[in-house]
Amino acid sequence: MKFGKVLLAGIVVGIINPIWGFITCGKLFNWVYLLEPTFVWKLPEQISYTVFSISGIIFAILLALVYALLYKGIPGGNLIKKGLWFGLCVWLVGCLPGCTSFLFFSVIAPTVIYYWIISGLVVALWQGVVIAVIYK
Repeated sequence: MKFGKVLLAGIVVGIINPIWGFITCGKLFNWVYLLEPTFVWKLPEQISYTVFSISGIIFAILLALVYALLYKGIPGGNLIKKGLWFGLCVWLVGCLPGCTSFLFFSVIAPTVIYYWIISGLVVALWQGVVIAVIYK
């Protein structure tokens, strides 16, 4: 692994990302944050659990596809370790940055966000193991 290139790529993306966010969310498209409704949570009766379930299955299939694409490059000597590594990587690039950004841009209680971060890690790990065991 070329650690220097990984570091450089991360720094460049880390610099461009907030600039992009400022240009789009802060300037060009800031009007979308003024659209009603502006409250955060939907009431249970407003949630389509069928659509939620179907989209969850679609995202899980995509997750398994990513595992299959990356299979040879995922470290770990056995299926459990391979699944744990994959789950950790998914959490590191998906859940952790997404949930952490809520701390800066929302009025959601920090405890809820910390719960999401920890819960996201647990879920990503077991999902990785399940996918690894099934994919073999």
